[in-house]
Amino acid sequence: MELPTPDDVAAAATRIAAHVVRTPLLRSPALDAAIGGTVLLKPEPLQRTGSFKLRGATNAIRQLDAAARARGVVTHSSGNHGQAVACAAAAVGAPATVFMPADAPAIKREATASWGATVRLYDRARDDREALSRAHAEATGQTVIPPFDHPHVIAGQGTAALELAADARAAGLEMAALLVCTGGGGLVAGSALALAAASPATRVHAVEPEGWDDTARSLAAGERVGNAPGGAGLCDALMAPMPGVLTFAVNRRLLAGGLVVTEDEVLAAMDFAFRHLKLVVEPGGAVALAALLAGKFDARGKVVGALLSGGNVDPAVFARALRRGG
Repeated sequence: MELPTPDDVAAAATRIAAHVVRTPLLRSPALDAAIGGTVLLKPEPLQRTGSFKLRGATNAIRQLDAAARARGVVTHSSGNHGQAVACAAAAVGAPATVFMPADAPAIKREATASWGATVRLYDRARDDREALSRAHAEATGQTVIPPFDHPHVIAGQGTAALELAADARAAGLEMAALLVCTGGGGLVAGSALALAAASPATRVHAVEPEGWDDTARSLAAGERVGNAPGGAGLCDALMAPMPGVLTFAVNRRLLAGGLVVTEDEVLAAMDFAFRHLKLVVEPGGAVALAALLAGKFDARGKVVGALLSGGNVDPAVFARALRRGG
């Protein structure tokens, strides 16, 4: 597959505009005071399926021809991409099958099924989720819509950063940096492509949870490296085994670097988002905010963007974050 381009992100923005929410730019005096700079937040928990993933899924599925739509689509996902594929497929009348880990939050499994998708559970530790999707596609003729390593998915994800750059400029602001929650690298790759054209002076940083920092380590090594098994599972949305082939090809060229946050820092950011921003943010969706609040990125005197990537959090996990904040 060819690598996506900034033009592909711009085309995706036009293609999906009528089918996704254009989430707003948010500001918080409390956050600006806490980090000593100006923070521009992109709240994708307000997206229709509760995460940015609807953007990429919609862009990919709406480029399928009528015959492919009739056969349907299949994917593998811990939840957010599965919901997005189910929603985008339902919108065009296409059947969808989603392979989900048996330990995925119940709220994500139920939401995926609610869009009419067939949910098939697998064992995260034992099964190869990509092989399951491929085998199903070969048996049924359905099209695989990967969670991140696909040019149409990457381009669709980049539309969030494209919107943020436009809103920042409309407010008379230019971002020195953008911090992006990162799992397989689709959102940060799309964001970097978007800003390469829309805001070339903005330095884009991947942010990952401790133990799942494959992008940061891959950038340092100059090649793709994977995560060791058995890492903490708090940030379930970001638990990709290693960067994608396409995503890393983009990210090694365009990213300024990678940042890593701890579980405690993630929980603190979730609590901050609830108390000060009035937003429910899932652990994986809070890592960029966590990096700012924990001082992993020096934002003093700078204008910095942060993508809050999703809000589909298990109630027990959210309660844990609020208890941590007292």
